[in-house]
Amino acid sequence: MTATSTPYAELKAPTTIRRLLTQPTTGPLAALLLACVFFSVSTDQFLTGGNFSLIVQQVMVVGTLAIGQTLIILTAGIDLSCGAVMAFGSIMIAKMAAEGSLPPLAAIALGLVVCGGFGLLNGALVQKIPLPPFIVTLGMLNVAFALTHIYSEEQTVTNLPGPLTALGQTFPLGKTDITYGSLVTIALFLAFAYALSSTGWGRHVYALGNSPEAARLNGIRTSRLTIGVYTVAGLLYGVAALLLISRTGVGDPQAGQTDNLDSITAVVLGGTSLFGGRGSVLGTFIGVLIVGVFRNGLQLMGVASIYQTLITGVLVILAVTVDQISRKKAR
Repeated sequence: MTATSTPYAELKAPTTIRRLLTQPTTGPLAALLLACVFFSVSTDQFLTGGNFSLIVQQVMVVGTLAIGQTLIILTAGIDLSCGAVMAFGSIMIAKMAAEGSLPPLAAIALGLVVCGGFGLLNGALVQKIPLPPFIVTLGMLNVAFALTHIYSEEQTVTNLPGPLTALGQTFPLGKTDITYGSLVTIALFLAFAYALSSTGWGRHVYALGNSPEAARLNGIRTSRLTIGVYTVAGLLYGVAALLLISRTGVGDPQAGQTDNLDSITAVVLGGTSLFGGRGSVLGTFIGVLIVGVFRNGLQLMGVASIYQTLITGVLVILAVTVDQISRKKAR
């Protein structure tokens, strides 16, 4: 009994370790931990509850956008319009509520519907015509950007009613103040992590990203699924719009201009393949934190913002390179 079980035990441990090492989230998690160690040693201000709360607040808007971006990239698509759609949603919500055109809650609901409508239109153009997601969402970026500036008349909307900024309020957790918006973002990550890993809808999303034709032959309604994914992503952009308003306290027509790239950066750093079918929302959460930790840590060290952008760009290239190498080895 002992003689036969010992070799099995010896083989099982390396197999388990190898499986862990090949998980898409293992590398990003190791990078996040190393970054935290480095900045903890480099500055005394980094390793505090207040600073970690600040990091989460700083990334909650991009993080919410990145959830929708993850869903789309898992289907082998991409969305360049997410930041512009969010900005238009935020201006619409803020202006309608501030001017009294609609009650605050009704303005929020309308903003969510409009952002979801942008996603629906993106998905329909990608699936029904069909057009490449890059081209569709690039065009929609310009449409949403123009509508934002036309509707806002280039003016920042101020004097917002309380319901629009409620998620920016804080509550104490020990000696650290936590915003309600941070909890909303974390709850969304948990909800979509569960949806992708434990529901039929999530399995269909992965199947669509791996091979649309194989998914169709297996009875998956790929057209409806694609449109649904883009629509859900649009609704998430609407939630991000509300989080943006709650964080800044205004409706800013200049907001979100680089958030589309930041969301893609977070998804890629989290181990999701740009070729679809592989990745996770959990990985995206790690990727969002990597971006937040690097920018916060470098800022605490007094590094100029342009170098923060440089380092983020290098990290993205490294992440895509690793993805390409791992895909070649898997063939």
